[in-house]
Amino acid sequence: MKIRFSFLAIRAALSGLLLLVAAGALHAQEFRVGFVSTERLLREAPQAKAAQTKLEQEFAKREKEVQGLASQLKAASEKFEREAPTLPESQRVARQRQLVDQDRDFQRKQREFQEDVSLRRNEELQQVLEKANRVIKQVAEAEKYDLILQEAVYIHPRHDITDKVLAGLSNLK
Repeated sequence: MKIRFSFLAIRAALSGLLLLVAAGALHAQEFRVGFVSTERLLREAPQAKAAQTKLEQEFAKREKEVQGLASQLKAASEKFEREAPTLPESQRVARQRQLVDQDRDFQRKQREFQEDVSLRRNEELQQVLEKANRVIKQVAEAEKYDLILQEAVYIHPRHDITDKVLAGLSNLK
């Protein structure tokens, strides 16, 4: 019990000492903190908007194909529901299997489409984030920021430099 108490006492003393040193350093020199909203960058940056447009164009044809398969499947299912009571057992079972196969094919193609879109979106957004990080670094160096945060539970609006980064990204075009 004594060893544990001593360790906690030493840890508390060191933490207090570090706080005192940090407080002294803050008085000696101003510590500047900035915050950048990654969400806003990915929504408002011209590069992000261009990436979204590029992705929409790239996947428009496949999206139409998947939507076409969905409407075909729906129509076939509705037709089967209407005709099922009058069909002989063997035809009804065969059409049911056909619908199950169509549904499985549709689900697979839809899943593949969504995975491909997600992969490409991540690739494009990564490029936007790399450019944004270069601009953030430029702003930080030019305005002498000591720390720039991209994730925070709460940040006072006076520390938000997102508009400056968006302006820098606009100038990169």
